[in-house]
Amino acid sequence: MTWIAAVARLRGRREAGVLVTVATVRGHAPRKAGAKLVVGRTDTWGSIGGGNIEAVAIDRARELIDTPWAEPELMEFALNDKVTGRHGVQCCGGTVTVLLEPLPVRPAVAVFGVGHVGLELARILARHDLDLHLVDTRPDMLLAERLAVLDDAVAQVHVHHTPLLPEEVLGELAPGTHVLIATHDHAEDAALCDAALRTPELGSIGLIGSAAKWARFRQRLAKEGGHDEAVIDRIKTPIGLPDITGKEPATIAVSVAADLLLTFQKTDGG
Repeated sequence: MTWIAAVARLRGRREAGVLVTVATVRGHAPRKAGAKLVVGRTDTWGSIGGGNIEAVAIDRARELIDTPWAEPELMEFALNDKVTGRHGVQCCGGTVTVLLEPLPVRPAVAVFGVGHVGLELARILARHDLDLHLVDTRPDMLLAERLAVLDDAVAQVHVHHTPLLPEEVLGELAPGTHVLIATHDHAEDAALCDAALRTPELGSIGLIGSAAKWARFRQRLAKEGGHDEAVIDRIKTPIGLPDITGKEPATIAVSVAADLLLTFQKTDGG
């Protein structure tokens, strides 16, 4: 498997990894500059030359996988018989510098409701490296020509048309996915809130709407849903930055997206 395919596999599986590259070589070394190794939590693909260099790089890469907000770093190896490495001696005679670049799991966001606000929000979020799920019960909201504004997206966009039970999509989402509920139907919003609270391992849960709407929902979630107060408090409403008070869809979307980016920094290390 090529290193590009290996990185794609990790991204597709939503698994963290590290890309290890031979950055510089002076003198003799097992591999030339540019050789690459992809390290996952349990697997590796490619090689930077084997021996102590590779074993130490793999050890450090797996430490970085478990380090929040890990930054790229360089490691230098002297390849001579006077230097004993953690995994033995390599005496090719040269010096090798290796670059380790963390490959974090990209954030995932599910937007339920792709109306005026939802589409504006999708346009902003699509400019970021994340998995973006767009869910709506109305087929006209998900027409290809309407979503053409996302054709140049950096994000990986997943479209879900769910005519009857949009909450079923919650069970398909990856752990840690952030959920934003902004459908056209308050009953649908209420059902999604209840289902989201019952879905394990979701990220943040946000609900668009007024204080009056939330007061009704909160009562219903407690009495009919049987959720206790601490569980209900997982839902954030209103969503967005409180100092941005405009009501235009694009303004709301900017506010919600900015708030979500702050959430990424707190929970995902983004």
